[in-house]
Amino acid sequence: MEITEQCVVALTWTLTDTLGEELDVLDEPVEFLVGGEDLLARIEQALQGYSPGATLSLHIEPEEAFGDFNDQLLFLEPRSLFPAEIEEGMVFDGNALPSGCNPDMPHDTVYTVAELYPDHVVLDGNHPLAGIAIRLHLKVCGVREATEEEIGSASTGTGFFRVQPLAPSNPLLH
Repeated sequence: MEITEQCVVALTWTLTDTLGEELDVLDEPVEFLVGGEDLLARIEQALQGYSPGATLSLHIEPEEAFGDFNDQLLFLEPRSLFPAEIEEGMVFDGNALPSGCNPDMPHDTVYTVAELYPDHVVLDGNHPLAGIAIRLHLKVCGVREATEEEIGSASTGTGFFRVQPLAPSNPLLH
């Protein structure tokens, strides 16, 4: 079966920056809905017509990936508003920020604790890969028809390319 809109594709990959630094490796195949919200549009376009066993290498500029870095999404907040066990790399949903945070912070954003100071916390609402051109080396491991449930939810539930709250010790994006 070839990859088309509204199918599910199982992929493995290596994601690097333009200097070759490894940002993420997906060794075991993970399923993504093509034509939904699971993959970047540039990746979906490139996958069209391929079958299992195919390999692709993509160079994706920030505007086609995670956008340019926006310094307006950096916020300095009082450390006293956050749990004592806060660590760099922790992620907070903009809708669940502690009471007392800057009311102008967009609520539809996920914030990463970028830096910790004795009295302040720097929250970054940019995607961790914002402003970075990426290289993605993909292997198509499988293709199948999407279920009605997957099409209805626009996802297989993977959500790799959406920022998900992660454990601070987990450097991977998925």
